[in-house]
Amino acid sequence: MNTLAPVPDGGDESLMKLAVREALAAQEHGDVPVGAVLVREGRVLARGHNTRDLLGDPSGHAEMNALRLGAQRAGSWRLDGCELFVTLEPCPMCAGAVVAARIDRLVFGAFDPKAGACGTLYNIPEDPRLNHRTRVVRGVLAEECAEPLARFFGERRDGGGGGGI
Repeated sequence: MNTLAPVPDGGDESLMKLAVREALAAQEHGDVPVGAVLVREGRVLARGHNTRDLLGDPSGHAEMNALRLGAQRAGSWRLDGCELFVTLEPCPMCAGAVVAARIDRLVFGAFDPKAGACGTLYNIPEDPRLNHRTRVVRGVLAEECAEPLARFFGERRDGGGGGGI
């Protein structure tokens, strides 16, 4: 798809709600419900959700999938001028990819106390030692973003399933 979808009215919250819908798509096929939306110049460039279990790919995180598709659609790995909306604080791999892709702004919902690399355990996007810094907005619709994760892991605990982010 080469045409970009217009961003809905409502700012960061409306874009985070799109990311929550992506997260629910991951849950439909048994993956941890994390979703991401990549935006450039007021248009949705790409969406992604976790596909790690579905595809057996350790890099199948929502952010990585959105960045890959966004780079393909943009025709460049450089995604300057883009904003990434993610339902869960990115891990070190994804935070590094955000910096490498030159994302201008990262907005996330739920904090990740076990793997968060955007302010919780580390702060990769804003590290002044790196060649690019990404502005980070934290906690947008945090409860709404955390709810599918809590439900998913609660069902796994109750049902004896494994998994992890």
